[in-house]
Amino acid sequence: MYFPQFIPYSFIEKEASHVEGFSPELALVTVGGGKELEEKLVVRPTSETIVNHMFTQWIHSHRDLPLMINQWANVTRWEMRTKPFIRTLEFLWQEGHTAHATPEEAEKEAMQMIDVYTKFAYEEAAIPVIPGRKSRVETFAGANRTYTIEAMMGDRKALQAGTSHNLGQNFSRAFSTQFTDENGQRQHVWQTSWAISTRFVGGIIMTHGDDAGLMLPPRLASVQVVIVPIWKKANEKNEVLDAALSIKDILHSAGIKVKLDDSDQRTPGWKFNFWEMKGVPLRIEIGPRDVSSRSVVVSRRDIPGKPGKVFGISMEPSVLVPYVKEKLDEIQLSLLNKAISFRDSNIVDVTSYDELKEAISQGKWARGPWVGSDEDELKIKEETGATIRCFPFEQPQGPKMCLMTGSPAEEVAIFAKSY
Repeated sequence: MYFPQFIPYSFIEKEASHVEGFSPELALVTVGGGKELEEKLVVRPTSETIVNHMFTQWIHSHRDLPLMINQWANVTRWEMRTKPFIRTLEFLWQEGHTAHATPEEAEKEAMQMIDVYTKFAYEEAAIPVIPGRKSRVETFAGANRTYTIEAMMGDRKALQAGTSHNLGQNFSRAFSTQFTDENGQRQHVWQTSWAISTRFVGGIIMTHGDDAGLMLPPRLASVQVVIVPIWKKANEKNEVLDAALSIKDILHSAGIKVKLDDSDQRTPGWKFNFWEMKGVPLRIEIGPRDVSSRSVVVSRRDIPGKPGKVFGISMEPSVLVPYVKEKLDEIQLSLLNKAISFRDSNIVDVTSYDELKEAISQGKWARGPWVGSDEDELKIKEETGATIRCFPFEQPQGPKMCLMTGSPAEEVAIFAKSY
């Protein structure tokens, strides 16, 4: 679906914690067509309110449930300190909104979506996110519970890469979104919302990129293989280009996303650098000698220089196609494993506030038992700049004592500086 970008201010005001949480980030329209508007309009910061306005008109009976919608849209949040992809005044996202008859169904949906996001991050983007529950302080304005995937960037800062919210009945009570249940009783619906945004693109850049530029996981790369033909003399050009074209066709027909860079305005060295910067996972080089030996040179983006180059790979489709596919799979796995070891080597288990402060001062993530109050959490933010990123779903066994209060704790939390 697609909902309007301009939302009446009265909609935002209906859910108290929602307006309080979003007020500092709102962009307001007060003049339209040269006239002062009777009611201010909010430029969409998120769509729970306007979606609920319509749900109230669409949902009447338990037979109308569950109602689940998704929209791809732009969102505006007033950011004073912008950072490309990560914090921008306007960004793009998908946002899902669902309404259910029972709290169990809503919880199941919220958990299912954070699982979908986790799977996407690991399997497609090769980003080893940590899924978990947000603290009360960090919970979405208007939600009962927020689930998140947290990713460690190359500078070891945390990135909230996707969220799923169990909204309970907060919005349905504010908007009177009700249905008649099987016993003829009027009930408020139970709701969820969930989103992943262009911030995730920043996550891919900062998880895998290096000083030479992007490094894209093969499953997400729009170009998986680039072919760079090399010739010096005019009489070599045609045979090299013919061979390069036939390799392109072979790979293309095998379902590989391949590009042949046959422009003669640039040198091969310039092309190597350019496609490395663009993050293309594999490069195939072919020159006159390769044509005569019916072989090619294959270079991996994730292993710089000579160690990443393999000479003498046969042009025969029965050899080349499985080789290229195997290398793309290897790169995908290698990027994930490298990111996992980087993440794990930068998470420190702590048992006291002093240990937490030490870990954060070294730029690492701190993981420790927590039952502190909201005030304790805000104190840590003020004194160290770190926040609770999440209570991970995967929890260590055994008795624990809160790092701040010394009281028995059931869960560990992860603390880190974030974007």
